[in-house]
Amino acid sequence: MAAEVTQILLNAQAVDGNVRKQAEESLKQYQEQNLSSFLLSLAGELANDEKPVESRKLAGLILKNALDAKEQHRKFELVQRWLSLDSAVKAQIKSCILKTLTSHAHDARSTASQVIAKLAGIELPHKQWPELIGALLSNIHQLPAHTKQATLETLGYICEEVSSDVVEQDHVNKILTAVVQGMNASESNNDVRLAATRALYNALGFAQANFSNDMERDYIMRVVCEATLSPEVKIRQAAFECLVAISSTYYEKLAPYIQDIFNITAKAVKEDEEPVALQAIEFWSSICDEEIDILEEYGGDFTGDSDIPCFYFIKQALPVLVPMLLETLLKQEEDQDQDEGAWNIAMAGGTCLGLVARTVGDDIVPLVMPFVEENITKPEWRQREAATYAFGSILEGPSPDKLVPLVNIALNFMLTALMNDPNNHVKDTTAWTLGRMFEFLHGSTVETPIINQANCQQIINVLLQSMKDVPNVAEKACGALYFLAQGYEDMEPTPSPLTPFFQEIVQALLTVSHREDAGESRLRTAAYETLNEVVRCSTDETAPMVMQLVPLIMMELHQTLEAQKLTSDEREKQNEIQGLLCGCLQVIIQKLGSSEQIRYAFMQYADQMMGLFLRVFAIRSATAHEEAMLAIGALAYATGPDFLKYMSEFYKYLEMGLQNFEDYQVCAITVGVVGDICRALEAKILPYCDGIMTQLLKDLSSNQLHRSVKPPIFSCFGDIALAIGEHFEKYLMYAMPMLQSAAELSVHTSGVDDDMTEYTNSLRNGILEAYSGIFQGFKGSPKTQLLMPYAPHVLQFLDSLYMEKDMDEMVSKTAIGVIGDLADTLGSNAGPLIQQSVSSKDFLNECLSSDDHMIKESAEWAKLAITKAISF
Repeated sequence: MAAEVTQILLNAQAVDGNVRKQAEESLKQYQEQNLSSFLLSLAGELANDEKPVESRKLAGLILKNALDAKEQHRKFELVQRWLSLDSAVKAQIKSCILKTLTSHAHDARSTASQVIAKLAGIELPHKQWPELIGALLSNIHQLPAHTKQATLETLGYICEEVSSDVVEQDHVNKILTAVVQGMNASESNNDVRLAATRALYNALGFAQANFSNDMERDYIMRVVCEATLSPEVKIRQAAFECLVAISSTYYEKLAPYIQDIFNITAKAVKEDEEPVALQAIEFWSSICDEEIDILEEYGGDFTGDSDIPCFYFIKQALPVLVPMLLETLLKQEEDQDQDEGAWNIAMAGGTCLGLVARTVGDDIVPLVMPFVEENITKPEWRQREAATYAFGSILEGPSPDKLVPLVNIALNFMLTALMNDPNNHVKDTTAWTLGRMFEFLHGSTVETPIINQANCQQIINVLLQSMKDVPNVAEKACGALYFLAQGYEDMEPTPSPLTPFFQEIVQALLTVSHREDAGESRLRTAAYETLNEVVRCSTDETAPMVMQLVPLIMMELHQTLEAQKLTSDEREKQNEIQGLLCGCLQVIIQKLGSSEQIRYAFMQYADQMMGLFLRVFAIRSATAHEEAMLAIGALAYATGPDFLKYMSEFYKYLEMGLQNFEDYQVCAITVGVVGDICRALEAKILPYCDGIMTQLLKDLSSNQLHRSVKPPIFSCFGDIALAIGEHFEKYLMYAMPMLQSAAELSVHTSGVDDDMTEYTNSLRNGILEAYSGIFQGFKGSPKTQLLMPYAPHVLQFLDSLYMEKDMDEMVSKTAIGVIGDLADTLGSNAGPLIQQSVSSKDFLNECLSSDDHMIKESAEWAKLAITKAISF
């Protein structure tokens, strides 16, 4: 087999489908029969300069895929499989791949680089292949240019693949030295210089110690800044990408360089090619992100506890930065509105301007307004569009006091422009700007309203008229209407100013959703999102009109379910529409299900709706399933105990959703719906609990399910226990050990990074909600004794959470509630245990003096329950 491998690899890329299929089968068989020999022959193929480059490249690719996969569980299997191979075989494979870095074929070298990095990602954390970094660096100075390029590329990939704690500082220093030397202006080979610059980008996370050393940092910064002036555009772009990464990783070290960086970026934005100019603008956007985060976290108060002070780089650069960004707004492209993923200098400049406004607030207004006033009425469309974009960009950040007077003047002008401007770009940006006005300067928090009886009618007329415009303008008009409706949501005067126009608005949005071209520019989605928002924010007066929507939307959903023999494009469109219609029904159910006067009449549609949702499940489409599931959750909440009659037919789809590991969002939503059904049916859900619990326990023990689904599953245990009370007894022996091991895990995984911290907190919250539901469910039952064996562990978990000191507000509130539930349910039996626990003393006192009234309330209740339990 090994002898024919070249031919098989070439056949696997043949045009003829049969040849290709046969070759793929052979490869699969070979892999299954003898993995070691299979991987060895691939490595040999990749390393052999006599072989055709196509077969070498595919050999490397298959090798890489044998080491890594996207899904966590699959990746874990592949890693274990590699680690268990014979060490002599592994050594041979590694030596072949390292040898490939000297090959003259670029594709073979590049593929080998990636394979080496994947192997490093597996072996270095296991303290294997310790000689790798040394071998790569040993003679990098004497190497021919192509090998040097491949070695630097490999080092870059390794830095991307492994975490910084598995590489010793001595190796990090050597990698950085090699990389920075490769970037130097004295390096004559552009390929080497580019590979080095890209490698530095990946290695920056390893360079903490080097950036803390003034001399080393100065040297690195100098080399990066020099590389931004390289004659080669790709090197300049990569160097600016390094600057962007440095701005977010080492913000606190930038002060000495910021003036030079401003000069370099300003020159690039003005004169350089687009890919380079975009990165130069991105540098300033990144600085804004850093400063916004610091200012939000510390509220401008840098006494004592802030890890990173704010250097106010943006504030200092304002007088030169803002004019530079305003100039970029005039570099629009002719057809940017039509292209969904369009990104160009003008858009990047506007985005950065918006971030600057959020960073400095009021200070930006006097710098931007002269540009707006000067260009807004110019005959050239680019100037009118740039002025409108500039104005729209600064509406978030500055105070309403500063903006409202300007918006009052601008509003009328914008409405006229939206109707009458001859240019599409200008109309598109105008509608977007109106949306921003309504989003940030209209609503219960703004003291002086920008919308009043006098202009409300005109605004609605213009927006409804613009919904008939080309798709991109109509989509932005829907967006503006969305924020207009949302702004009235919390306002006190019950007759909402939109009430008289309700029917007209709904009709216009339905008309938009039926447009032939509604598939362009997300128009159909925008129309439904806006319709949902208009319904969500409507008042009791319009409930009868919302009611009239029900048969209409149901009819449309019915029609999509009847459609036969669709092409794949039509099917995709149909799935999208089904999702949107189910989403719309969900909002209507929530609205009318809670309206006293109309609820009874509305419930007459429940059977038909449920029938339609069940038919949606029969079609394989994750988006539509998600939306139908959410709508059923809303229906369960609205129908309460009457939902029981749907359970026998719905149950199989509920089970399917809980088993849907591939579309894990569907699985997570289904878990949430189980909670809704528990609250609706209470004890009547009992006959279905064995099946549901079995499935939930399976989900938890599976390593194929995305981790984000696990916290909701735990809180679902709590929902089930609350619903069925002491009948939860038979699940305790399965559920409690699961909760215990998850609890132990969640105490020791904090503080790795923000994502992990957030996940850990949601996991803790799920576990605590489960405990809370279980204790409350058993309260007052003769079987409360069954919970006693678990009480010490629960209290120990709460103590360790308290000691860790990294709970967020949500976890604190749930945690203090659980102590109360435990005391309330177990009473005097648990008294001695509670008395020994730190969380019931110190944590309780901390929560009692919390600023958060929810935490304080929970704590006061817990204190009562604890006092009662201890005093018995």
